[in-house]
Amino acid sequence: MGAIGPLRKLRTLQTRRTRTDKVSARVRRLLVRTLYTQPLSLAVGAFTTVGAAAVAAWVSGIPELTVACFILAFIAFARIVAAFGLSPDKVGNSTSMLELVYEIGAFSYALALGSTAAYSIWIAAETEVVVLLVANALCYGVGVCARNAGRLTIAVGQLCLAVLPVAMASFLTGQPAFIALGATIFGLIAGMLSIAINIFKVLRDSIASAETSAQLADKMQVLARTDVVTGLSNRAGLNHSMVETMMSISEESRLALIWIDLDRFKEVNDLLGHPVGDRVLTEVARRLRDVCPSSTTVSRFGGDEFVAFCPIEDRKHAEQLASEIHAEIMRPMRIEGDRLEVRASLGVALLPDDGKDADTLMQCADLALYHAKVGGRAQTCFFDKSMTRDLVRRREIEDELRLALQRDELSIFYQPIVDLETGQIRCFEALVRWFHPEKGELRPDEFIPVAEETGVIVTLGNWITAQAARTAATWPEDITIAVNLSPLQIRAPGAALGMRNALKEAGLDPSRMILEVTESLFIEDNHATANFIQEMSGIGVQFALDDFGTGYSSLAHINRFPLSKIKVDRSFVSGPHVGKKSDAIIRAVAEMGNTLDMEIVAEGLETIEQVKAVKEAGCTLGQGYYFSRAVPDYLAAMLLAQERDGEKRRAAGGE
Repeated sequence: MGAIGPLRKLRTLQTRRTRTDKVSARVRRLLVRTLYTQPLSLAVGAFTTVGAAAVAAWVSGIPELTVACFILAFIAFARIVAAFGLSPDKVGNSTSMLELVYEIGAFSYALALGSTAAYSIWIAAETEVVVLLVANALCYGVGVCARNAGRLTIAVGQLCLAVLPVAMASFLTGQPAFIALGATIFGLIAGMLSIAINIFKVLRDSIASAETSAQLADKMQVLARTDVVTGLSNRAGLNHSMVETMMSISEESRLALIWIDLDRFKEVNDLLGHPVGDRVLTEVARRLRDVCPSSTTVSRFGGDEFVAFCPIEDRKHAEQLASEIHAEIMRPMRIEGDRLEVRASLGVALLPDDGKDADTLMQCADLALYHAKVGGRAQTCFFDKSMTRDLVRRREIEDELRLALQRDELSIFYQPIVDLETGQIRCFEALVRWFHPEKGELRPDEFIPVAEETGVIVTLGNWITAQAARTAATWPEDITIAVNLSPLQIRAPGAALGMRNALKEAGLDPSRMILEVTESLFIEDNHATANFIQEMSGIGVQFALDDFGTGYSSLAHINRFPLSKIKVDRSFVSGPHVGKKSDAIIRAVAEMGNTLDMEIVAEGLETIEQVKAVKEAGCTLGQGYYFSRAVPDYLAAMLLAQERDGEKRRAAGGE
């Protein structure tokens, strides 16, 4: 254990050194690049110095200077060819090779130039020739030192090779003026060395800072396109990947966009906490990476939504991939000892079948996902053009439904629930009807689901409850009113308070209100639901379980919540599968209700035979067209009045 710490430190130092070496290599490459950035300036300098040497050779007539001029011209030509021929942008040209080639040409040219000037001093050539050549060498050394300061060794080497021969020749003459020139040259070297070092440091630090900034920018860009929880691409990363993919593919390419939404993921966060929720998201992300092809862009689009974007061969391939993704996500997972089953809905759109650009493809996949969730969740839907028409229709209904509430286009109809033993009306169920001024009557199964999906059901449900309570307050006190409640309405803030106020304003005894709820309410159970039922039961409101037998039927719901009635769904009474099995189910439910002191309501009664059958099975109440359709409030009052008048006549006749 004691050796682990030093080993870690060593690995850390090695990692840092590797990173530093990589940065240094890039900086060196950029500095060497500066040597080749302006080959034209190299050509101009060569032309100037060779020209000066040619003039000196011509004026002096010294053969050696003529030879020196040709040597300089040859070296200059080779350097110019190399400068224009070797590109630092070419991958095959290594930094060391570029630097070596430049050094050979630079050093040989500087030495030739300095030696030529020194030779003119040594042989005591004419004054104008010496001045021309010495000035040529000194100016070249100073200029090239500044130009090539990005590679300090080259800059200093050229300077020294160009001016040191001149200084040595000056000292060897023994003449005071030349000795002073030699001393001045050493001062020049010291000054230029200081300048070159400063330029080199500035260049190196600037390039290193630029490299660091570029790396930081790249890192920030990666972080900006990455989801911190799952490590997948986020929405920005998905958009970037889609744009790049769409720009690079051919017209014949086929792509699939699979939009994944985890069903009821909010419950995981609420019940188990956000850390567990993040673990679930991470596990889903891992499974998506494992099951999707390597060419797929997998992203967390936001919240509990994921998007997979990948090339496909054909529609069948997309169906297979979507099926594999769905199965992989829904496979049970174990998080911190808890076994979780995550359900998911998938919407799929294909390119070019459903759209030819990214935005259209996203819209189609989103619409397909919407239909998957509306259709019952935990399923996969591929986009179809009819979905667009359905969406337009639903949005139209949503907008008109909001206006209908304001314009009083909605009405409440009441269907009686009859005592099967006496034939008397015991209750009315409040049912909403919509009479559109242009489209006529719209069926509840057409607009109620839209109201559920959009949240309008909360406003609509509260309005129905208030209207029904006011109407029921005008009936005899032994008649109750049943109202259907949506889970959204129950979970809305202040639901219980709103219900109490509606009963109070209507002047209706809470015991005469029956709230009908479906079994799905208990499957999605939360604290708000339990608190609402407890508070309403506390003031006397009754609860009935509606459509029993069609959903997740469980005796636990009946045992846990204060239910006074169970309504057996019409499919057991008048559906296509009515027979011995349905009769047995009705009998079992009726026997259970009798044991628990609960009333059993048979829905959908249309014939006398059905009435007799459910009565013999043990049902206590009946509802259906056999007794009456749903009627307006004034006809409901008339039915009650006729029934009471009949009772009075029978009572009077009995007397």
